[in-house]
Amino acid sequence: MTTFTELGVSRRVSSALSERGIKAPFAVQSLVIADVLDGRDVLVQSPTGSGKTLAFGVPIVDRLEPGGHGPKTLILAPTRELATQIVDELEAIARARGLSVAPVYGGVPIPPQAKRAARADIVVATPGRLEDLLQRRTLSLEDVGILVIDEADRMLDMGFKPAVDRIVKQTPRSRQTLFFSATLEGAAGKQARAYTHEARRHVHEPKREDSGEVSHRFVHLSHHAKVDALVAELRDAERGRTLVFVRTKRGADRLVKRLGRENLAAVAMHGNKSQAQRQKALARFSKGQVDTLVATDVAARGIDVEDITHVINYDAPGDRDAYVHRVGRTARAGRDGAGVSFVLPDQAGEMRAIAASLGLVQEFDGGTGHDHERPPHVGAPPARPTPYRGSRNGRGGSRGRNRRNGNRSRHR
Repeated sequence: MTTFTELGVSRRVSSALSERGIKAPFAVQSLVIADVLDGRDVLVQSPTGSGKTLAFGVPIVDRLEPGGHGPKTLILAPTRELATQIVDELEAIARARGLSVAPVYGGVPIPPQAKRAARADIVVATPGRLEDLLQRRTLSLEDVGILVIDEADRMLDMGFKPAVDRIVKQTPRSRQTLFFSATLEGAAGKQARAYTHEARRHVHEPKREDSGEVSHRFVHLSHHAKVDALVAELRDAERGRTLVFVRTKRGADRLVKRLGRENLAAVAMHGNKSQAQRQKALARFSKGQVDTLVATDVAARGIDVEDITHVINYDAPGDRDAYVHRVGRTARAGRDGAGVSFVLPDQAGEMRAIAASLGLVQEFDGGTGHDHERPPHVGAPPARPTPYRGSRNGRGGSRGRNRRNGNRSRHR
């Protein structure tokens, strides 16, 4: 088994990792660390939850020297939650080398945040708040020698490309760039090539045993029956920690209140919540104090919580990628999970197309009804399923077997 020391990591940092119970590198860390230590640009395709934060964090901490003026490393992340998680991961090993880490994101007062960031060796930032500090001239990127762009595909999905382009232009051209994304194709690949120079490319596909099996179930219903259907799902004795996706911020708050009237405790997470409120909600969900989290897509992108048994699409996902990203929050670390999608009559055509693209036509057409409704007949008879094995990044094939909750698909 390869060790961090064998990859070139210093004994001081290796010891700091060992004190946290991290004895050996994950697969993506073994792929990336040596190249980063050598000062190379890297392009890394790896899903959320694969250990990529330490893949860039460990070699960065080893390469930096404390002191100087202004940050020497900038890590860009799409959400406050992800930025917070990165800071938490890096602080322990950064302290081992006398380095400081500062977060930069919205929802907190600017002056103390700007002051801390200006003195930090490593800044972890969301694009919007970082641009605010740059425009106020309270922070400079002229000494940034290492730039990390994490969850780049999500950054694009959220419309941050113009802001990221402007930020990158304010860093030195001689910098080292580390680009991490769930995909290196399409727009993300084009962005990666624009930001890097002679980069080493690494693709990390989790092994089959890293993911469990997911049952995909579609519930055809009317709008007025949705709350009752959700209550029934949440009262299922087999259910554990559950993530419920809704379309809007107001919808999340309303749904939490309606569940409360049914004596079902839930917390909401969305962009209108303060950072403290979001962190509190996520902490209660992570610790099991509340087993239902109602979230919008954007707010949920930084969530990486273990043991989510169910993902419920209360409001339909916008497209195939959104479905894969949502349902990919369950069936991790070898555990099984369930994805349940509510389908209104006027959404049936779009949802069936999403199901068809993932090889889930039989599950969709055989979906249950609610409130004495029959599933609408949409399109042609069920087609033979096409391969689907993408839990986190939408890539791969499927293998089916019938079960109470529907056909099971192997996530690879």
